[in-house]
Amino acid sequence: MNLLGWEQQFEAKISQIASSDDPAHDLLHFKRVVRLAKEICDREGGNPEIVGPAAWLHDFVIVPKDSPLRHQASRIAAEKAIEFLSSIGYPEKYQNEIAHAIEAHSFSANIEAKTLEAKIVQDADRLDGLGAIGIARCFATAGLMKRAFYEGEDPFCISRAPDDSRFTVDHFYKKLFIIAETLKTKSGIEEGKKRVEVMKVYLSSLKEEI
Repeated sequence: MNLLGWEQQFEAKISQIASSDDPAHDLLHFKRVVRLAKEICDREGGNPEIVGPAAWLHDFVIVPKDSPLRHQASRIAAEKAIEFLSSIGYPEKYQNEIAHAIEAHSFSANIEAKTLEAKIVQDADRLDGLGAIGIARCFATAGLMKRAFYEGEDPFCISRAPDDSRFTVDHFYKKLFIIAETLKTKSGIEEGKKRVEVMKVYLSSLKEEI
């Protein structure tokens, strides 16, 4: 079977997993990550037989951001994704590297991406947390968690430590700008810079409005 045939099976499975109740992790999120991963893979010379499945299945098990199991989510996802790949007969020779790429994509898991393919998938997922779509996902998550948009006295964390458990704008400083500095591939870094600028323009506009 060619990769397109496999991808149809991956998308069908993820369609069952992706939550329409969480816009930050719906099917469109997976499709964006896959598109980014393919683009970076082409530019960086990665193996699409590893990058494709890992990108499609990177959040095979979705653990809520406020769950105590959050830091284990990527390991759990990798294990279940490999079980799925085995069940549909995906070539075993790629499975270890696919599992590593899935495990390493997570920021909270803090697992080093040791292969080019893992770096590609990690960059693709992290890029989807940046830029215009990253802003949208950030506030969508805030709504689900019933978190305030910003802290009234110091909304941009000038003189206080960011607390993104309470304030959404703090998440830009606590995680998103930090994620942008962790991108690994040349293509990912270039795209990340563009997306960070979009976020900075947004915060500048927000500052004028509040």
